[in-house]
Amino acid sequence: MLMRTDPFRELDRLAQQLMGPGTWSRPSAMPMDAYREGDAYVVAFDLPGVSAEAIDIDVERNMLTVRAERRPVAKADDVQMELSERPLGVFSRQIVLADTLDTERIQADYDAGVLTLRIPITERAKPRKISIGEGSDRREISG
Repeated sequence: MLMRTDPFRELDRLAQQLMGPGTWSRPSAMPMDAYREGDAYVVAFDLPGVSAEAIDIDVERNMLTVRAERRPVAKADDVQMELSERPLGVFSRQIVLADTLDTERIQADYDAGVLTLRIPITERAKPRKISIGEGSDRREISG
C-alpha cells in the first residue's frame, strides 16, 4: 500500500487530540464563503456529514449564528477503527450582518453538505435616483 507523506499530519493529529472535538461551550469553526450575488448576500458553510436536523440557525438583531453537530456513526461491535480524520463534535460560526441586510427574509438551503444562506439587501440600501425640483418649487422656511 502506498502512502502519501505529509510531515505535518502527525502534528495536526496531535493538536486535534489535545483540543478535542468541539462542544457547545467551545465549538470548532466551520469553513465558509461569503459573496454578493445580485440583490442578496450569499453565505455558504461546509458541513459534510451533518444532517439537516443537526443544524441550528439563529438571528438576533444583526448577529447571525450557525451551529451544527456531527456525531459519530454507530458501528457494529466487530468494527475496529483504523483511521479517523473527519472531525466530530460541535461547529459554530457567528457573523455580524450589516443594517442594510433584510434579516426577516433569509433563505436557507442545505444540499450535498453545504448550507447556503441568501440574505436580501433592504430596499432602502439599494441605489436609487433622486429627482431634482425646478427653481419655481423652492420655498423659504422662516422661523
